[in-house]
Amino acid sequence: MLDIEDFQQLDLYLEDRSTAFGRRPSYATLAGGVSNRTVLVKWPNGASWVFKQALPRLRVEVDWFSDPARVQTEARALRYLIDIVPPGAITPLIFEDHQENLLAMEAVPCPHENWKSLLLSGNVDAGYVRQFGQILAMIHGKSAHQAEIFREAFSSVSAFESLRVEPYYQYVGERIAEAADFLQCLIRDTRAHRLTFVHGDYSPKNILIYAGKLVLLDHEVAHFGDPAFDVGFSMAHLLSKANHLVAQREQFLAAASLYWKTYRESLLECIRWPDELEPRAVRHALGCLLARVAGRSKLEYLTELERERQRSAVLGSLRKPPDSVDALLNEFVSRVA
Repeated sequence: MLDIEDFQQLDLYLEDRSTAFGRRPSYATLAGGVSNRTVLVKWPNGASWVFKQALPRLRVEVDWFSDPARVQTEARALRYLIDIVPPGAITPLIFEDHQENLLAMEAVPCPHENWKSLLLSGNVDAGYVRQFGQILAMIHGKSAHQAEIFREAFSSVSAFESLRVEPYYQYVGERIAEAADFLQCLIRDTRAHRLTFVHGDYSPKNILIYAGKLVLLDHEVAHFGDPAFDVGFSMAHLLSKANHLVAQREQFLAAASLYWKTYRESLLECIRWPDELEPRAVRHALGCLLARVAGRSKLEYLTELERERQRSAVLGSLRKPPDSVDALLNEFVSRVA
């Protein structure tokens, strides 16, 4: 099998295209992901591509496996999402190779910044938070309007099960007895609600900022499922940073509140949504907050003390989970403080 991080192999793979472009490109390995090999390819004519190749075993300390054919889901998501999000928010797909479990897409132009890095530096820009909420609302609302099309295209939930349900909810439930019933109920509830396209990895890590606009990356967990997962998953990232950066804690709480308000208002412009979405999103936020300190994929920036503080805060809330985002924010900050 091809290893795109071996540039001699990649040279041979691209030999035909190199001839077409006149000269061979230059390569640079991109860091940050655990589930893919990712390489930046720069052509002499100025074009830049990003190659992604899905790994069967993820690069984490514990055993964690997933079918590398999930890269086909990511390629399909690139084709579908580009028509329902703001211009420039999705990178255009160039080609995919099912045999080698890889795809190539246009690279985001330079200069750009990773939103997670900006947030961890204490830069909490309300404009980016609003865009974050608006884009997710557009994805959920517009795919709900085209439910039959998206349900057929993204019917497989295998990547979501292996990359989210098992490592986030099942794994933690088997190791923390106090959370087992809550997480098993959350799993059943998630599988029972199949309503929209769900990104499955909607987080600041997967956002690049170019020319003041957000660009969404990493769609390999995409499926037709419960939109509350995306909201809770992303909310957990903002709250984990509120736990980590004490000096900016109030800013992150305000950002989480603004994110939810923007998402809710933008979603209502697309579709009337049932009131039960909010309490489900809160339960997913709690599940993900716990998973990111006790699951297979722990947040690398949290210290051991911060992980224990977050774990304790979530377990305290599981006895009687909040039923609104505002209640979740107030309870979480009170417990971690």
